[in-house]
Amino acid sequence: MIFFNSEPISTHSRATSTAIHIRSIFSVALFSLVMLSLFAKALHAQEGGGADGASNSATESSPVEPSPSDTDPPEEQIEVNDVLPDNRIQQRIQKILTSSQWIEEIKVEVSDGVVVLKGLASDDEKKDWASRMSSSVEGVVAVQNDLEIKASMGFNLDESLEHVTESLLSLWRDFLSRLPLILVGFLVLVATWGISKGAIALVRRSSGKARVRENLSDLFVQLTTFSIWTFGIMVAAIVVFPGMTPAKLLTVLGLGSVALGFAFKDIFENFFAGILILWRFPLDRGDFIECEDIEGKVEDITIRMTTIRQVDGQLVVVPNAVLFKNAVNILTNKKIRRTTVICGVAYDEDVDASREVIKSAVQDCSTVSDEKPVEIFAQEFAASSINFEVTWWTGSTPLDIRRSRDEVVASVKQSLDEAGIEIPFPYRTLTFKEPLSVANSAADKNSGDQTGQE
Repeated sequence: MIFFNSEPISTHSRATSTAIHIRSIFSVALFSLVMLSLFAKALHAQEGGGADGASNSATESSPVEPSPSDTDPPEEQIEVNDVLPDNRIQQRIQKILTSSQWIEEIKVEVSDGVVVLKGLASDDEKKDWASRMSSSVEGVVAVQNDLEIKASMGFNLDESLEHVTESLLSLWRDFLSRLPLILVGFLVLVATWGISKGAIALVRRSSGKARVRENLSDLFVQLTTFSIWTFGIMVAAIVVFPGMTPAKLLTVLGLGSVALGFAFKDIFENFFAGILILWRFPLDRGDFIECEDIEGKVEDITIRMTTIRQVDGQLVVVPNAVLFKNAVNILTNKKIRRTTVICGVAYDEDVDASREVIKSAVQDCSTVSDEKPVEIFAQEFAASSINFEVTWWTGSTPLDIRRSRDEVVASVKQSLDEAGIEIPFPYRTLTFKEPLSVANSAADKNSGDQTGQE
């Protein structure tokens, strides 16, 4: 009984477990089916999104053709609007640009969605605006902006002030960036000044010990100063402008020397003439000279010019080339100079006696030099006198000449008067071909009166 009873229980248990297994398998299958359906739906949604993107890109280009494997027709159709024709795009852009009144002489060309803009824009901002506006028009693929900027014919004060301000700010920034170098260059120039002063003192001391004449010493001083300052300025320029090397600076000077030679020909001519005058010319400060219409005392000689104080007090600046090219009379080259005056005596006077009186009068003058003899020569037969050429030696300056002339003329006049020798006035002798009758007007009048009384 027990076995019998146990058999049904076992069969029931197996049936129950089988049912449980069937329900489990069904549940798993149902779950799998649900998951597969969800996965298929998600995959379908993804494919639909890709088709939408392809349809959107098809509005700008050609539609995407389905792959050969996609034999099934799409589940939904996407409509694409037609692209605007070129003439419509051209009209729309032309109208907008014309309405803006910012573009002149507008010409719009459209080909396959590519826009070409031509005309005159007022400024760069309006030109860029035209490009942006044209690109935003429907159907435009690309924009070629050939607009030109209209030249401004009037004077724009604000724009000019802006340019001036920008230029000044640029110069100021450049100055600030170079300020340390400029300070160093200034210190170089200060050092050059100190070296120049020391070199000048050394040259003058050496010239004094060597007993070099003053104008030659001045030449050495000026050449030394010029050389030191040239070198100092070159060093300062290289310091302030680091990109400038000595080779570049010498190259610039070499290239510019030809142009400077033509532009400053007279200056260089006077420069070299001044060097030659100071080196070899017998001309020094304090000399009295005559050159063309200029007569006076030399006050200073530089490399470029010579200053002359005329006897009337006027100061004349003469380029050295004038003195070098023309004849120059150096009146004070010697301590004494010969002076001449003309003195006439009447024809009735004795020539030898008159000569001795004049010679004695000249020799007695204090301004007449004893180094040279006094010379008296009968010079000519004048209209009313016999003229003597009186020659003596005195100081070489113009003032010495004038004082000596004054003393000699006064002494000769006094000596001739004391000797009774006549210095005649100019007179004329009239000769008539026929004798003239001399009538006594008083006698004729008296005789006429007597005749009337009778």
